[in-house]
Amino acid sequence: MTIDNNKVLNSLRQVIDPDSGNDIVSMKLIENFRIKEDNISFSINTAGLDEANKFKLHDKVSTAVLTLYPSAKLDIHFLNKDKAGGLNHIKNIIAVASGKGGVGKSTVATNLALGIHKLGGRVGIIDADLYGPSIPTMLGLTGQKPVIKEVYGRHRIMPLEAYDIPAISIGNIVEPEQAVVLRGPRLGGIIKQFINEVVWPELDYLIIDLPPGTGDIQLTLVQTIPVTGAVIVTTPQEVAVADAVKAMNMFGLDNIKVPILGVVENMSWFTPDDMPNKKYKIFGEGGGKKLAKLSKSALLGQLPLITDIRKAADSGVPIVTQDGHPAQKHYMDICKNVLRQLAVRNEMLPPTKIVGMNTPTH
Repeated sequence: MTIDNNKVLNSLRQVIDPDSGNDIVSMKLIENFRIKEDNISFSINTAGLDEANKFKLHDKVSTAVLTLYPSAKLDIHFLNKDKAGGLNHIKNIIAVASGKGGVGKSTVATNLALGIHKLGGRVGIIDADLYGPSIPTMLGLTGQKPVIKEVYGRHRIMPLEAYDIPAISIGNIVEPEQAVVLRGPRLGGIIKQFINEVVWPELDYLIIDLPPGTGDIQLTLVQTIPVTGAVIVTTPQEVAVADAVKAMNMFGLDNIKVPILGVVENMSWFTPDDMPNKKYKIFGEGGGKKLAKLSKSALLGQLPLITDIRKAADSGVPIVTQDGHPAQKHYMDICKNVLRQLAVRNEMLPPTKIVGMNTPTH
């Protein structure tokens, strides 16, 4: 009997990991996979699982393989190794941050996710701005609710999807007019749910739209998952840059050390609808370059302040999805620059570590 290892692995992709709700292959839980004649052996990392779920998992794995090759001799070992965070099947986690609100951070995050997807990446987005969630509006997901799925007796959240991108936001969980009054521990709990209880598929990039400033949500994020890098959004205005420096410095703290991939300068100039060749620098100039220099990173790009970008965001049809629109190129150039800086970061620097829960951050 000839056993095809690809067929075995494809069959194992039907077996769900009780912790994440994803299949055990994409979660990289299988190790030491070997096939010799009619013998199939491998190990499964079951760290954190109780005995009942280990038994269920063993049964499902055995059924998946022996249904395919009934006469095979199967040898399964359970490992108890630390798992690399709740999103170890996601290659890069990019935080989009700003020092203050109103600088267009969510618009940048949304178009960044869609633009990188357009370039061929598998992308998801978390709306971590719990007080002012904008992603449902920008992705046309307003009014939709995520489905709850039961996996081995545990409830898991299925992300919504727009433009082939999985997304989750508090705006799709509470009613739009409902006031969200949350304190630190509850804020952190929701972020952890979005990370650990949402069934994220295997992704190349996960974009996280952070709230403005430096608070509980940012701290919970770096204590829960290893953030690969951060993109800082500012306007050219001096007061916006001063606030953005604080956000930048938080990522640079010795015990956090999340690399800054670069700076996006939004609202760099205003162009009236009836005068497309005019540029009015109503917020001044030079803020993005200044911030990039201070962070020892790159100016990823400058974006215009035009009516169509606002209309696109409000209508749920982001400007990156509108082929042929002049503003699309500005965003796509930024997406390419982010990927370029990310490649340099991954080549030159070690992976980011999760911040210890008891580690001081001030």
